[in-house]
This record gives sequence, C-alpha cells and structure tokens, in this order.
Amino acid sequence: MLRSLLGQTAEARAAAFLQARGLKLLARNWRCRFGEIDLIMRDGATLVFIEVRLRSRNDFGGAAASVTPAKQRKLLAAARQYLATLKTLPPCRFDVVALSGDDAPDWIRNAFDDMG
Repeated sequence: MLRSLLGQTAEARAAAFLQARGLKLLARNWRCRFGEIDLIMRDGATLVFIEVRLRSRNDFGGAAASVTPAKQRKLLAAARQYLATLKTLPPCRFDVVALSGDDAPDWIRNAFDDMG
C-alpha cells in the first residue's frame, strides 16, 4: 500500500514537473497485456512515453539505472500496443523521470529508443 502511494505521488510529481515545461498529459498508468506506461504525454507533435522511477537512495546507479533492458522491452511492447489504437503515427520518444527524495526531478529525454 505504501509503495503504491509513493508511486502515485512520484507520478503526480513527475506529471506536474513536465506540465510546467509545456508537455500535455494524455494518459496516466495506461495498461495493456504487456505492462503499464506511467505517463503518456505530448511534447509539441511528439508523443512521449514516460517511465517514472523513484529511489530513496542512489545505490546501484539510482533511479535512472533501474530502467533495465528488460523493462525497456516491456515499455516498447506496451507503447506499440498504444500506437496501434491511433489512426496516424506521430513521432515518439521514451523519457525517464528519475526522482530521488526531495531533489529536483532528473528528466532524461530520449532515455532509450528502438521503435523498429
């Protein structure tokens, strides 16, 4: 319960941070059979799939390093599923917002790619 509350708080914090920078929120916690995408936003004409990571400590590389290749594959599969619901395919990217304590969010644009 505490973990999900912390996750929801982190996602709300990340969404507010990105909205303050001009991104438009399209979906939160979008789920499909391949997994979940924390935030789906639009940055101009670009559709942005965002993974929010919260870590209380920076051991083992911190929050950003926790987006492993296996997690990336799940996010890619979920994003493909989301894109299949659209009539036209916009440019896309994958961002990570890494949160650690009360520090400013670390927004990593184009954290990984490979829509092909």
